[in-house]
Amino acid sequence: MSERVEVPSGAQGETRNVASAPSPLPPPPDAGRIADVRRELLELAIEAAGVGTFDWDLVSGTLAWDERLVELFGYGPAAFVSTIEAFHERLHPADLPRVSADLEAAIATCGRFSAEYRIVLPGGDVRWVGARGRALGDERGAAVRLLGAAWDVTAHREAEARVARVLESMSTAFFSLDTSWRFTYVNAEAERVLGRERRELLGGVVWDLFPAAPGSDFEVNYRRAMDSGETVTFDAHYPAPLNAWYEVRAWRTGDGLAVYFLDVTERRRAQQESERAARRTELLGRITAELTGTLDNDEAARRLARLVVPALADWAIVTLVDDTHQAGTRRGLRDAAACHRDPALQPVLEEYAHARMRLLTDDTVVVRAMTSGRPQFLPAGATAAVQAMLPPGPVREQLGLLAPESVVVLPLVGREGPVGMLSLANRAERGDFSADDLVTVEHVGARAGIVLDNARLYRQQRELAETLQRSLLTALPEPEHLQVVARYQPAAQAAQVGGDWYDAFLQPDGATVLVIGDVVGHDTQAAAAMSQVRTLVRGIAAAGGGAPAEVLRTVDRVVHTLRVDTTATAVVARLEHDGTLAPGDTRVRWSSAGHPPPMVITPDGRVRALSGEHADLLLGVLPDAPREEFSAVLERGSTVLLYTDGLVERRGQSLDEGLHLLRRTLTELAARGGGLDALCDGLLARMLPGQQEDDVAVVAVHLHPRDRPGHPPHPPR
Repeated sequence: MSERVEVPSGAQGETRNVASAPSPLPPPPDAGRIADVRRELLELAIEAAGVGTFDWDLVSGTLAWDERLVELFGYGPAAFVSTIEAFHERLHPADLPRVSADLEAAIATCGRFSAEYRIVLPGGDVRWVGARGRALGDERGAAVRLLGAAWDVTAHREAEARVARVLESMSTAFFSLDTSWRFTYVNAEAERVLGRERRELLGGVVWDLFPAAPGSDFEVNYRRAMDSGETVTFDAHYPAPLNAWYEVRAWRTGDGLAVYFLDVTERRRAQQESERAARRTELLGRITAELTGTLDNDEAARRLARLVVPALADWAIVTLVDDTHQAGTRRGLRDAAACHRDPALQPVLEEYAHARMRLLTDDTVVVRAMTSGRPQFLPAGATAAVQAMLPPGPVREQLGLLAPESVVVLPLVGREGPVGMLSLANRAERGDFSADDLVTVEHVGARAGIVLDNARLYRQQRELAETLQRSLLTALPEPEHLQVVARYQPAAQAAQVGGDWYDAFLQPDGATVLVIGDVVGHDTQAAAAMSQVRTLVRGIAAAGGGAPAEVLRTVDRVVHTLRVDTTATAVVARLEHDGTLAPGDTRVRWSSAGHPPPMVITPDGRVRALSGEHADLLLGVLPDAPREEFSAVLERGSTVLLYTDGLVERRGQSLDEGLHLLRRTLTELAARGGGLDALCDGLLARMLPGQQEDDVAVVAVHLHPRDRPGHPPHPPR
C-alpha cells in the first residue's frame, strides 16, 4: 500500500500528495572487489589442484616461484635462490637436455612451453612434474618473460608406469596411435611381432611405416573404430615382409586409438589345413559314393572327371583299361571322359582326348604312369614338353589351345595293377600343383583305383554268373491257344545272380506246366544248386506227368537222397483241359513250397491271387513234408503270372505291401492292354527300384479264346 507524503510544490511552497515509490536498487559493488573475489576463487582452485606458478624474467634472469612450487621442488622458504640454476639443480639429469630444449624453443618463438619431467628431491625421492607456460614478448617481439604453472603428476605417472609394466609383461602385442595415426606407445611383444624396435616406430605414422596397410582391412577397421567409437575385432593378413595373419582388437581412446593384436598365422595354417583335410575327405567320400553308384565304366569316368575339376585342376582326362584286358598293360587303354572348367574349351579337350591315345609312344607321361604304376609330373612348361612327344598335326594344335602349364598323370591302381589313369592339368594362371594338391591327388587316385577295380571285378564276375544263369534258362514252349512269356532281371549292384529260375514245358498228356523258383543264396553256388533243383523239377514233372503237389513231394525225396545241400521256394502250376470243363474254360492246379502266390488277371481286368490256406515248407527242409494242392477254373482270356520274391519284397517294403502294389499295378497294366510282352515289361519297369537288390524272374501265360481270330489251332511244341 502506498503512503501519503507532503512535499513542497514549486517556489510558492505548495504541498501535494504523492504515492511513495519503491525503494531504489542498492548501488553496484565496487569493481575492485569483484576482481578480488575472482582472484580468491582462482587461488582456492589452484590450491585445491596443487598447482604452483612461476614467473621467469628473461631480462634480469630472476625466476619467481610461489609457495606451492617452492614446496613441490623441496626447497625451504629461504633456500630458493630465484634463478634458473635452482630449477636445474632439482631437474633429473636425464630430462635436463629435453626440458632445456623445450624452454629455448618457447623463448625463441614467443610460444608455448609444455613438458613432463622428473625432479630429484634432497632425500633422493623422484617426483614427476607437469608444466605448462607461455613466453611474452616486448614491442619488438623478443621474449622478455616466461609465465607458467606446474603440478605434481607423480601419481598419474606411477599409474601409467604400472599399466606400462603390465603391457610390457603381456604376451599380447599392443600399441597406441594418436589422432594423427602416429605411434605413441609400443610394447615389447609388438616389437617382436612387427619385427621393428620401438625407436623406429614411436612418432612414426602407421601408414608410412607399413605401406601395405592403406586400403587394407587394417585401415578400414582402424578408421571405423576411430570414427564410431566402437570396439572393432577382425582377422587380417599382412603381406611380406611380415606375411602373417593377425587377430586384431581396436578401440578409440581419449588420445587416439589402442590396438591389441596376436599373430595367429600358425593357428590360421592349422585351420586351413583342417579345412583342406575336410574338403579332401569330402571329395574322397563323394568320389567313392559317385563311383560305386554305377557299374558303367564310362559313367564312372565322367563322374570322376567332374569331381576333380575345378576342385583339383583346370582340366582332367580319365583313361580306363577295358574289362577284357589285363590291368597294368597298354592294351585296351582308352580315354573315357574329359572335363574342362571352361565350357568354351570343353569341345577342344574332348577332341584331344579322343585322338591322342593312338599317338602315344613309350616315352609319354601317360604310358610311363601306366607301366611304372607311379605318378608322373611335369611341374612347369608342360605344353612344350608334351607337344615334343606328339607328331605335328591337329592333336598338337589342340594341346596348344589347352595350354597346360603343369601336368600330373596319376595311375589308378587296382589289385593287379593300374586299371586306369587320371591326367590333371593346370593353366599358367592357376600355377603349379601345391604339395597339398599332390597329397589330395594321390588320395584320389588310390580311392578311385580301388573303387574302379572293384567295379571291374564285379562286372567280370557278374557277366560270368549271368552267362551261366541264362544258359540254364531254356526256350519257352508254344502250347495250342496259349502264349507263354518270361523275363529275367539280375540284381543291379552286386554279382548276386544264380538263385532265381523259371521254367515252362509240356507234359506227355499235353498239359502245360509253369514253374517259378528261388534257391536260397545269391552267388555261383546258388546258381549251381538252382540248376540241380530246376533239373529235378523239370525231369520229374516231364517224365512222370504228376500233379503239382506230387512233383514237389518227389523233388523233396530226391533232394534228400542225392544230398543236395540247398533249400528253395517254388510254385508248380499245371494248366489242363478235360471233359468235365466247359469248352471255354481251363483248370489250373498249383502247389506252393513257401513261394509268393501266383496272380490271375481275369478277362474283365480283375486281379486275384491263387493262394491256398497256407504255404507249405520250402523244398529241401524235410523229405516227407506234406504238400497241398489247389485248383481253380479259368476263363479263356485270363492271364496267369508267376514271379519271384524280388518283385514284391525288398528292404523297407514288406511282402504284404509288395503284393498290394503288384495287384494295383497289374490292374492298371491290364486296363491299358498291349499284350503279354507289354504287360511283363511294364511290370518290371514299374515295380523294380532303380538299384534293385535281388534277382527277379517272371513267367506269364495268357489263355487265348479258342475262337479268337488270327490264332488258328496248331499242334503244341
